[in-house]
Amino acid sequence: MSVDQRVDTTTTGDRRVSAAEAMVAQLEAYGVEYVFGTCGHTNIALLDAIGRSDIRFVIGRHEQAAAHAADGYARATGRPGVLLLHVGPGMTNAVTGVLTAAMDSVPLVAISGDIPSYYHGRHPHQEINLHADADQTAIYRPFVKRAWQVHRAADLPRFTERAFWTATSGRPGAVLLSVPMDHFSRPVEPETATAYPLAAQERPGLPADVAGRIADLLVSAERPLVYLGGGLRRGPGLAALRSLVEHLDIPVAHSLMAKGTLPDSHPLLLGMPGFWGLEITNRHTREADVVLALATRFAETDASSWDRKHTWQFPPGKLIQIDIDPAEIGRNFPVTLGAVADVTNAVTAIESAVRKREPVARRRPGLRETITATRRTLFTESRERGTSAQFPLRPERILADLRAILPSDAVLVTDVGWNKNGVAQCYELPDEGRFITPGGASTMGFGPAAAVGVQIAQPERTVVALIGDGGMSAQLPAVPMAVEQGAPVIFVVMNNRSHGTISDLQATNFGQSYGCDFLGPDGLPYSPDFAAYGRACGADGHTVASAEEFGTALRAALANRRPAVLDVPMINEPVPTPGHWNIKDIYQGVFD
Repeated sequence: MSVDQRVDTTTTGDRRVSAAEAMVAQLEAYGVEYVFGTCGHTNIALLDAIGRSDIRFVIGRHEQAAAHAADGYARATGRPGVLLLHVGPGMTNAVTGVLTAAMDSVPLVAISGDIPSYYHGRHPHQEINLHADADQTAIYRPFVKRAWQVHRAADLPRFTERAFWTATSGRPGAVLLSVPMDHFSRPVEPETATAYPLAAQERPGLPADVAGRIADLLVSAERPLVYLGGGLRRGPGLAALRSLVEHLDIPVAHSLMAKGTLPDSHPLLLGMPGFWGLEITNRHTREADVVLALATRFAETDASSWDRKHTWQFPPGKLIQIDIDPAEIGRNFPVTLGAVADVTNAVTAIESAVRKREPVARRRPGLRETITATRRTLFTESRERGTSAQFPLRPERILADLRAILPSDAVLVTDVGWNKNGVAQCYELPDEGRFITPGGASTMGFGPAAAVGVQIAQPERTVVALIGDGGMSAQLPAVPMAVEQGAPVIFVVMNNRSHGTISDLQATNFGQSYGCDFLGPDGLPYSPDFAAYGRACGADGHTVASAEEFGTALRAALANRRPAVLDVPMINEPVPTPGHWNIKDIYQGVFD
């Protein structure tokens, strides 16, 4: 239905529409196909308008689940996720989900209903006002790029355009649009829906002279290295990066968020540095004389808490840092050359400049062979450990069966713990595969609902939520959401009846684990029956009772092509940590 057909009936003969109807038409014009969220009395006017549009509303049952699903959708499509919230507890429930998207530079537009504009300060139902009247936007300000409080219905289309522009331009991120509920119902002119089209974005490029200086540094380097962050995922920039590193024979390390950008099979790929990085990777990062860092913030665990003894050494190494966000340039290490630019445009320019200076491809004797042999050993040894018939299963048995059984283009959406760190370190992701994980906030509970959003975005692919029992417990609403949406997500619960990573960390440093393991009143390990929960929600449920049964259950879930919960008992086994993380020093009383 076009906006001029949505007649406001509050005034006879008035062709005006409600601001909610105009907003929905505007969202449709922006290409929005899905809105994730929950209902409340402050947003049902907008929901009513959505229900009469081509936009599909995905009900989340809990606002954090809805936020993670919108986040997963955005990561899978590259388009902004849209989240609809209610005043007060609706907004606060979503904080962790919106924060997770913000910390990982994921474009997300949160739209929240608010109390009536004319009741500010009187404490109407669910107003947040203990510090200031109608102050709910203050909750989000520490992590969103911008928060708007709409004061007039006439401003809503302008602020909506600003919200989408801000979420997607520069360094992408989350934004908040807080709308008093009466503004949704106020009449506006129909043309307001089309008054603020989204402008085409022109991303900043790298000046030719700067690209030339970077090319000179790379060509003259004896031990160059590229460090790839999560800001480069697809398109011509990735092709240019591959061409650049293969032409100059430059090894590549990647951050946690960039796993899968270059395929794990690439002969120049070292993998992650830092706490979970291999020694060969940390050695290359320490010894590099020129490092080209692309769209990365040098996160703490990827940089061994920025301790120069372990991963990065600037100086004597020279750091070239390129990022769309000027705040990241030089934040953690001194730079020789910093440039604020779109990473795709920058890499394309650098690759062209390098080929002009060095038309003949280089080969560094033994480099590819050493990297390939080391990585092959890593993956082979992990697969060998994964042949164990031990029950409960070893984590690597779960990864080995997933790798052997899943289609090559499957998407793994992880949570935190073994499923994130172990996969990032030793799971050989197929070239067509995708790895999605919460990096910046490392949010437990991200995986289940984010996988639903990914599946909605890419219905033809196999999507696996690889999660711990802690993460599954944190986001149980994801299962009925998958059932309601007909999203055939396979929830693989690595169930060690514990917050395993933290339990191991505590036991290692304090001699015992307390408050990290799930115990019943008898003191024995306890777990809900996740498979039974899945069946209660209308999904398939599989309780794995032996090492062999996991593969059988996984194949059945793939064949049935419907939501399924696989409860997989697993031993608590730590991920190898060749690098360094300062928290261990702190536990031992060593402070920097």
